[in-house]
Parts: sequence; structure tokens; C-alpha cells
Amino acid sequence: MTEATPVSISPSTVADGPIDEGKLEEALNYIRPAVQADGGDIILLGADDGTVSLQMVGACGGCPMSMMTLKAGIERILMDRVPGVREVVASADAPGTLDEATEGLGITLPSL
Repeated sequence: MTEATPVSISPSTVADGPIDEGKLEEALNYIRPAVQADGGDIILLGADDGTVSLQMVGACGGCPMSMMTLKAGIERILMDRVPGVREVVASADAPGTLDEATEGLGITLPSL
């Protein structure tokens, strides 16, 4: 009997180097309508050394399923579409609403 060889599956788009901010924004804009349909939104806080930091706001900010959405959905999509993304983390002190998140930033959001 032969011994089984362990198999490791990793995203094919992981690359060494900086994250392409344009592709990251494009991927987040692809994801955003699905999150907004559930009454929430995602805000990009930054990307550094393969880690993307997000805030989950609105209904997603207090939802117990938000971490599952973040890891099983958002992280998977970003790792697939954006070279260099290795992890997605959510801010622990995320605001409860989109207005709170953008307060003082001089950002005017389009109405839906």
C-alpha cells in the first residue's frame, strides 16, 4: 500500500508585491451591491503587505454572520480577483452606519 501525498490548494493569483489598488476597488465595487442588498456596506480602510482592511457598516456592522461573509465571501473573491491579496480583516471598532464611517472625511455618497 502506498502512502497518501498531502495536497495543498492555494489561490493562483497570490503574488509577491503590492496590491493593485485599481483592481482592489474594482473587485470591491463588484461585491458591494450584494452587501448593500442586505442593508450594509463595506469600506476599504487600506491594504498593506497582502492584508486588506475593511469596515463592515450598516446592517453588516452588527450582524453575527458578517465574519462569515467577510471570510467565505469577500476574502475569497478578493483573493481570486486581486493579485497580492493574502488576507482580509475587518476593523474591530467599525462604525454602525455608513454616515458614521464617512463623517469628517468630506465624502459625498451617491443616493441609491
